[in-house]
Amino acid sequence: MTMTTTQRILDLAAAAPASHGEDLVLLLAEANELYQQGLQELHREMASRLGGLATEDLMFAAETAGMPCDASQDRDEVILLLALVEWEMTPAAIAYAEMAEDAARRGVCLVPEEGREP
Repeated sequence: MTMTTTQRILDLAAAAPASHGEDLVLLLAEANELYQQGLQELHREMASRLGGLATEDLMFAAETAGMPCDASQDRDEVILLLALVEWEMTPAAIAYAEMAEDAARRGVCLVPEEGREP
């Protein structure tokens, strides 16, 4: 049986509270990779679905969704913004964000702080 991105992120998020140190970093890294993969998949789907819309309509949709755009952004960037808004409301993205926030409160993150010894 194939596990979906959402299922796997939810499983990782459920395991995170009991994990510490390097184990937690590994969970975060896998969840981050799956988060990015899910966003990319949604971006491709939205590009296909919204491909026929005029750029102005895309920009209006992004602004309505709370992601202001400017004239310097191309269609793909605007579609990516729309995908990001939609993705961030998914259970997978919410679980990942909560997982990362909890880990950060415990002093664990994927990006080491500058000036700290590894």
